[in-house]
Amino acid sequence: MTTSTRPSPPAAPPHGLVRVHGRLPRLAVPGLFGAALLVGAALSALTGFSLLLTVVYGTVLGTVAVWGASRRVEGPRTALDRLVTCVVTAAFALAMVPLVSLVWTVLSKGLQRLDAEFFTFSMLGVVGEGGGAYHAIVGTLIITGLTAVISVPIGLLTAIYLVEYGTGRLKKAITFLVDVMTGIPSIVAGLFAFALFAIFFGPGVRMGIMGSIALSVLMIPVVVRSSEEVLKLVPNELREASYALGVPKWRTIVKVVVPTALAGLATGVTLAVARVIGETAPLLITVGIVNGTNLDPFDGRMATLPVFAYYQLTQPGFPPEYAIDRAWTAALILIILVMALNVVGRLISRFFAPQTGR
Repeated sequence: MTTSTRPSPPAAPPHGLVRVHGRLPRLAVPGLFGAALLVGAALSALTGFSLLLTVVYGTVLGTVAVWGASRRVEGPRTALDRLVTCVVTAAFALAMVPLVSLVWTVLSKGLQRLDAEFFTFSMLGVVGEGGGAYHAIVGTLIITGLTAVISVPIGLLTAIYLVEYGTGRLKKAITFLVDVMTGIPSIVAGLFAFALFAIFFGPGVRMGIMGSIALSVLMIPVVVRSSEEVLKLVPNELREASYALGVPKWRTIVKVVVPTALAGLATGVTLAVARVIGETAPLLITVGIVNGTNLDPFDGRMATLPVFAYYQLTQPGFPPEYAIDRAWTAALILIILVMALNVVGRLISRFFAPQTGR
């Protein structure tokens, strides 16, 4: 005869050893911060009202109030968690302030001249009101396209060598040079391209291809580093399976490694283009500025959006407000181009990533 015994419930802890804490109401945290903002406004009014001081006072007082109330009601561990959460949230909001301010300023000032004339007319023969940046937009697209044509093959092949073939001192030397090039100031790249072409064409030469060479110096290391990291993510099992089937190494790279990493490579290239499309200093030295449209990067000066915005702001003429409006609109177009390239990079990464499941 067997008897079944039920497990006895765990014994209750002795009285006084475990403290059961409560929980702050859902609206307690917003209410405390709201009250802190009111107190901060009162403190700010004592020295002359300032919205910035009100926010600072309110944030500090609200964080202290939430920590104190949570420590009293919920215990020290939960209070510490709420304190860290408030600090991290405040840091995020502080980091967003310059970005939001930048976007708002450029939008409010750049939308005034964002019309059809700005995209269809150049500054040839324009004094004062009117004109556009058609010549600068076309020049930016041509120079950036040439930069990508120069930089992408060099950067991609360099990354393939470092990941698939490179060993010993040569690999270390190339990696060191790429790291050094990543930190080169943009003005140095412009001086290099200017000095290089001045040797063959004289010191006064200005051409669009010079700007492409200068931007390539800045773009190549970005392509190399991003492509190298993406190629390292390709599993070695894919390479070994290809080698086991007798496929040579070069064909394995072309047919297995590169297609697998294609989405990441395309994303890295797109972000590298976004990195150099707004550079101003190299183009000021190598390309210069012109009021008319020049579609030949191998003959004469070309206009670009960054340089166009720079000269419209620093040499506005009279009356200056029309040129300043054009400068803000050019800056807005540059931001739109950079945002578009980032969106394209994300779409490529999303839709062209290799499928791992059925």
